[in-house]
Order: sequence, then C-alpha cells, then structure tokens
Amino acid sequence: MAPPAAAVEGGQAPQGRQQQPQGGFGLTGIIRMVVFWYFASKFFSPKKPTEPSALISNLFQKAQPLVVFWMLFFFFQDMWVYLSEHEKFNDFGAESSLVWHETNIPYAVWGPESTRTLTLDYNPSESLKHNGSLYAHVFFAHSGFSPDPSDPEYQHQAAFGRTHPVVTYLPKSKADKKKSLLGSSPDSSEAQVTSKVNDEPEDDEDSKDDGPVEWVSYWKPNITINLVADFTQYPKTGVAPNIAPYLNIDPFTGNYYPIVYFNEFWLLRDKLIPLNETVTELRLNLEVGPISMTKWQLFLQIDQSFQIHRNYGSMLEGEADELKRVFLEGNPYLLAITMVVSLLHSVFDFLAFKNDIQFWNKNKSMEGLSAKTVVVSFVCQLIIFLYLLDNDTSWMILASSGIGCVIEFWKIGKAMRIEIDRTGRIPMLKLRDRDSYVRNKTKEYDDIAIKYLCYVLFLLVAGFSVYSLMYERHKSWYSWILSSLTSCVYMFGFIMMCPQLFINYKLKSVAHLPWRQMTYKFLNTIIDDLFAFVIKMPTLHRLSVFRDDLIFLIYLYQRWIYPVDKKRVNEFGFGGEDDQAVAETDAAKEEEKKTN
Repeated sequence: MAPPAAAVEGGQAPQGRQQQPQGGFGLTGIIRMVVFWYFASKFFSPKKPTEPSALISNLFQKAQPLVVFWMLFFFFQDMWVYLSEHEKFNDFGAESSLVWHETNIPYAVWGPESTRTLTLDYNPSESLKHNGSLYAHVFFAHSGFSPDPSDPEYQHQAAFGRTHPVVTYLPKSKADKKKSLLGSSPDSSEAQVTSKVNDEPEDDEDSKDDGPVEWVSYWKPNITINLVADFTQYPKTGVAPNIAPYLNIDPFTGNYYPIVYFNEFWLLRDKLIPLNETVTELRLNLEVGPISMTKWQLFLQIDQSFQIHRNYGSMLEGEADELKRVFLEGNPYLLAITMVVSLLHSVFDFLAFKNDIQFWNKNKSMEGLSAKTVVVSFVCQLIIFLYLLDNDTSWMILASSGIGCVIEFWKIGKAMRIEIDRTGRIPMLKLRDRDSYVRNKTKEYDDIAIKYLCYVLFLLVAGFSVYSLMYERHKSWYSWILSSLTSCVYMFGFIMMCPQLFINYKLKSVAHLPWRQMTYKFLNTIIDDLFAFVIKMPTLHRLSVFRDDLIFLIYLYQRWIYPVDKKRVNEFGFGGEDDQAVAETDAAKEEEKKTN
C-alpha cells in the first residue's frame, strides 16, 4: 500500500486536485439550475387561464338599454328600507317598519335617476332611549320581484339584502379632572356642573378610571347606501382579502350579489346625536346611489390607514375627523394652496435646521453670539416637552419635541463648557463661558440684555400665572406650573430673541448676520401667518406666529440704519475681512498656477 500512497503524494496529486472541482461543480451546478428554474417558472411563466367554472361573477348586470320591438327598456331594480330594533328581519308585511321604497333604480349607471334621497323624522322608543339598538334592513330586487322569501314571486337570485346599525356605541368621555386649585373661581358655576369628580380625592378618580367603561348610544343622522359597480370575475379560492368580507355569495350558484357599501366616510363624530330620555324626535337622511370600484377601495384604504395610525399612537382620536373637515368645509383652491405651502414649509424648515446644525458643528468662537439665549432656548424647549407629556400627546409629537430638547442641550455644549461638580453629595452640572465669549464686549452686552429682559419676563410670567390660577382650572399644581410656563413661552418667547438686537444696537453694526438661516426662518413665519388664518388653532398659538415677523422687521431696520462693519466677527464666529482675505488668497493662487 506504500507505493500508491507515495504516488499520490508525488506526481498524481496535481491531477487529483484538478479533477475534484469538476465533479463538485457538476453536482452543485445541477442544484442551482433546478432552483433557478423553479423560481423562474414561478414568477415569469405565463399564468394559465382560469377555467370559467372556477370563477364567480356578479348576478346583476349593468343597466344598459335594450331595444325590443322599437321600444326602449332598461334593467332596473327596486329597493326597500325597513327600520327595526331586531338584528334579524323577516316581517315584510309590517307597513310601520317600511320607511322607504324606491322603484326603477338603474344599477351601475351614473345620472340623476340613479341617486335617490329621503329625509324623515323618527320617534325613538323608550328602549332605544336607554341604550337600545336600531337597524336599517335594506333589500334590493329586480323590478317586478319581491324581497320576501315567502312571496310566490320571490327568486333568490333576483333579490338580496344587507343590515346596517343606525345606532352606534362609543365610550363615554372621561370626566374632566381639572379643578380650581383655589377652591372656587368666579365662573365655577358651570365648571362644577361639568366636573363632578373634582372635589373628590385623586385616589378615587384613579379607581374610577380603572373601573368598567361606560358606553353611550349615538344616533347616526345620515345613512348613505352605495351599490359598488363591480363586475369582476373572481377565482373561487383567490378573492382579495380587502374584498372578500364584503362579498355576498349566493349558496346555489356560487356567484355574488352586488356589493352594498354603507358609506360613513364623511360622517363625523360631532354629527352623532347622543340618545337619552330627553330625545323625542330624530332626523334621518337617507341616500342611495352608485359608487365606482376605485372610489370604494380608496375610502377603505384611507379608513384602514387612519386605524393603523391610531393603533400605533401616531394619530389621536378626532384627528381623522379634523382632516376630513378640511376637505368638507374648506375652499378647494385654498386647500390646494395650503398643501403647496405646507410642502414649502417643510423644505424651508429642513434647510433652516440643516444650516443651524452645520453652524454649531463648525463654530469655534462665541464672539458676537449670545450664549445665554442658547440656555434659555433649551429651558423653553424642555418646558414644552414636559407640557406635552402631561397632556397625553401622541408619541410622535413627543419624540419630535424630545429630539429638539436633545439638540438644544447639544448646542449648550458648543456654546459653553459643561462641567460636572462632584464636591457636593449630588453631582451638579456647571456651565462656564468660553474664552472667546469672555474676552470681548459681547458678554457685557449680553448680560445687560438678559438682565433687563428677565425682569420684564418675570413680571409677565408672574402676572399670567396669577391670572391662570384665579380664572382657570387645572389638574394639579404641577399642571398649573407647566401650563403657565408654556403659555408664557408661546406669548412672550419672542423676548428671548431680543438680546441679539441689543448687541447690534450697542455695536452699531449688523455685519455678517446669518441672513441665509434667518431668511429660511422668516419664510416659515410667513407660512405660519397663512396657517394662522386658515387652520383652526388656539388663540395663544395664533398670536405666537407673529412674534418672529416683528423681530425680523427690526433686523431689517437695523441693517438699513447701521453701517456695515466688515471687521466685526458675527455671531457665527466668522468675519467679513477673513472671508475676503481667503478669497484674495485663492485668487492669487489661481493666478500663480496660470503663470506657472
């Protein structure tokens, strides 16, 4: 056995190594080809046509005209609407339950004859007033046929029906926990009526929140019945998941009846009428008409998108209605302008944010920049974040505000030196001014401006806080402090933008101000001014959007009356002569290259 081994170790080894890859490539190559062929045939091979016996289609046909013996005929259908407190309905002979009957309604045809409306007044029963139920039973049938299965002229392929609840149930709004912290207020007569739990301890309130949810019945004033114009042939085992729940299949033929869609897309929650013992008469608006397949799917997708956002916490209850209200009550031209302006606002906001981050990332000098304004901006941003956290705001807005707090704190680290003082029991953060900020007159002017502005701001905050404590209601003392400070940030926040104006006034120069960043911010304030007149918002926020306009106009006035001092280093740490010197140096280098 030794010689063969020696032969393998000697001259035959290279041949063995050359043949081994060929055998391995053949086996793996076949496997790869099989896998590739499988996926190619799966995704790129032509689909086999489905046999007609495996398809389901609409039992009703489109109302197209037919000429028979020189006369014009249409395929029409009739409709019956019954109101009953029972979910199952078979009492077709009860005339008191029949509230609407229409004849000769063309199916899947758009025109004045295909849309019918009716308005009626309904007297609720005692059971309906006490959280009872009411259903609208809608039946369709070919003209000349009856929807009653007990009728001799009834045919199951010519008639169908759907049931829709007229009463919906929503959880009762939680009792208002806000109260007058001083025990009473001048206008507490109405406030105490709307908040019965205010005088009780907080523990009792929390225990009530943990109890069972109380539901309230609401009346739907509008019922819109849409027949979907869908004549698609669906595979019996391959109906789309978003369509399958709405298909009404005939058990005998396997085909489907026309889809009945009860359109509540434009039914806002504030239009619902609560049912109680005081209600004696209710208005009900009925409408029947066709709807295209595309429009129906669009409504379903938008509602599904709203529901997904609510589940993830990115949309609060009622925000979807506010968005729909803009389309319902707004001017379409004004709405289009608002959408375009909103896009521009996002672009300008991004550019301003980008330039701001770039400046603070590259800034190495605090000469000409108000460092204390940066600290105050962080405090204001932190107050707004705590206020949003206390008022159960959606997590997306909280995340945006929290990121803003982090960025403002990062700016403090760029504007000042942050040190940790460990001399006491609890480590404390200490802020120290940078050398470039202390060596010039900017610190002196900044201290003077902040000193007097703090006096004014303190008086305004104290006055507004006392007013809020006396005339407004709050959940707790902590909530009163946050709401008072937040309101002052909205109302008097522009005061924190004044130190730079004071520095410009003392230096008699506005050279090299960050006009690009200021221009982006000013364009955003113009857009905010437009939204202040268009969009529904609190009065405080409406007033706050005009403060930046005033500051920027003062900047423009200072630029007009003060001479441009190119020697002054601006608040970004750059000087005009430095930029000019760099430009001249670059030009000299270019000339030298051309000469060489």
